[in-house]
Amino acid sequence: MPAPRSDHYRWSRRWMRHLIAELLQIPAAELPLQAPPGQPPELTDGWGFVSLSHCPDALLVAWSPWRIGVDLERADRRIPADALVRRFFCNAEQPGLLALSDQQQRQAVLEHWVRKEAAIKWQRGSLARDLAHWCCEPDGNLVVDQRDGTQLCSDLWRQGDWILALVASQGDVVAGANPVHSGMLCLA
Repeated sequence: MPAPRSDHYRWSRRWMRHLIAELLQIPAAELPLQAPPGQPPELTDGWGFVSLSHCPDALLVAWSPWRIGVDLERADRRIPADALVRRFFCNAEQPGLLALSDQQQRQAVLEHWVRKEAAIKWQRGSLARDLAHWCCEPDGNLVVDQRDGTQLCSDLWRQGDWILALVASQGDVVAGANPVHSGMLCLA
């Protein structure tokens, strides 16, 4: 791993460990967190669930007693929106997104993207393998895996210069678990 990337990796994992240990009121060294390079971070069974996202100038850490996924992107990120829609978005999403003006399309694609990437983190999947299979429902509150019908509840919001998404299984949300209010999110 190149030095700058290695430094970023160490810093993000150290920060994540510190935040979650503080939340759980234990020494950071005692937190059973596994976070090897190239793998999603995870806690030992019974300690809850973590999700991590970063962009060049921000890091988002989430903890919940229920399985969650988070993602963030800069709201002003330049992306080839039209090409992304045609290549990675499901057939049901494409007509509405392709009909938007350039700026509206870029914004809508970013919003879909963070929801889908959060779903892939929930799934512990791969962006390259799984992105085209997740579809955002028109109201934006559900993200659905077209392969097996998995439905995840989705929350999207803006914080400063970033767009953030959080997903959790529909069953957890219906059972009273609101991951936004029963867990921890920290953006730095």
